[in-house]
Amino acid sequence: MKRSGTASSQRYLVLGGVKSGKSRYAQTLAEGIAEGGSGGITLIATAEPLDEEMRQRIQRHCKDRPAHWTVVEQALGLAGSLTQCQQADVVVIDCLTLWITNLLMLEDDTRLQREVDQLVEAVSSFPKPLILVGNETNLGIMPLGELSRRFCDHAGLLHQRLAHIVEQVDLVVAGLPLNLKTER
Repeated sequence: MKRSGTASSQRYLVLGGVKSGKSRYAQTLAEGIAEGGSGGITLIATAEPLDEEMRQRIQRHCKDRPAHWTVVEQALGLAGSLTQCQQADVVVIDCLTLWITNLLMLEDDTRLQREVDQLVEAVSSFPKPLILVGNETNLGIMPLGELSRRFCDHAGLLHQRLAHIVEQVDLVVAGLPLNLKTER
């Protein structure tokens, strides 16, 4: 599947481990793309504050993010939220793997697959610059637990589908981006 749209609708997939610097890198990309535009930057955040540690993590992200960004909190329906963000100069979705986790916790494989398919379709036709952020979790050993294996499988398959349709894929390690794919 090839992307549709114009050169101005550059799509990025930014992957990295936990605390690799991927969100900061995505923020820098977004600020550079939006410079001089009138629509600003919209962040679609997928994290849910289900425990104290996650609440603190979300607060740190909010503090680190520029105040002028528009934030849409969406734990499940990413495709629908994305289609409502077409006035922005650039949209950032952070984080795909938290989103996969949220869907897995519903224990509804049909919905999970439908949501993934809808997101891939929405990304492929999105008319504005888009930065997708996710954790690359599949560089280690096979997890022991069934839920962990399902998570790694779904995250890996989603990343593969998105990497196929976006123009740029970067892997961030120790705060340094490594370009894996660039199409212009």
